[in-house]
Amino acid sequence: MKFKKGDKVAVLDAAIRGVVVSVDKAKIVIEDELGFELTYGERDLVKIGKNQSELSKFSDINNPLLQAKIQPEKKKNYQVKKNKKEGTVPPMEVDLHIQNLVKSTRGMENFDMLTVQLDTAKHKLEFAIRKRIPRIVFIHGVGEGVLQKELHYLLGRYPVKISEGSYLKYGKGATEVYIIQSRS
Repeated sequence: MKFKKGDKVAVLDAAIRGVVVSVDKAKIVIEDELGFELTYGERDLVKIGKNQSELSKFSDINNPLLQAKIQPEKKKNYQVKKNKKEGTVPPMEVDLHIQNLVKSTRGMENFDMLTVQLDTAKHKLEFAIRKRIPRIVFIHGVGEGVLQKELHYLLGRYPVKISEGSYLKYGKGATEVYIIQSRS
C-alpha cells in the first residue's frame, strides 16, 4: 500500500493513530495524536479511510457501549497500587563497598576506608535531596555492621525514613532511605 504525506493511518499492533509526515523508501514517519513522531515500515500501518464514528455500531471503536466494556478491563489490567511515598521512580542505588569507591586500599586504615564510605553516602544523600529523588538504596554489605551503624547514625541527621533494603535483591546488606520532601 502506498502512503503519502497527510494520510491518516493507524498502527496495526498498537493503539496508535496519526498522520503521515514523511515517506522515505520503506520508512514512514507519522505524527501521533500527542505530537510525537514515530517511524514504521509500510507493513505496520493501515490507512484510515473514514472516521471510526461513521462506521456501524459493531465496528465502531468510539461506541459508548463498547468503551464501557473495554475501559474497566484496562483499569484492572494496568492499575497497580503503590504507596504514594514510594512513587514509580526506581530508587537511586549507591554501592558503598570500598573497592567501588577507590582504586586501591593500599596504605588505608579501617578508619580511612570508613570515612571515604560515609563521605560518599553523605554526598549522594545531599545530591538526592537537592534533585528531589524520593528513594535511595545504600548497599553496605553485611560484614561486622560497623558501616551500617555509622550510616544509620549519619542518616539520623537528615529528614529521612530508614528501612531495610529488599532482601530478594540485596540480601541483608542494604538500607533503603525514603527522603521526606519539604513543601517549599
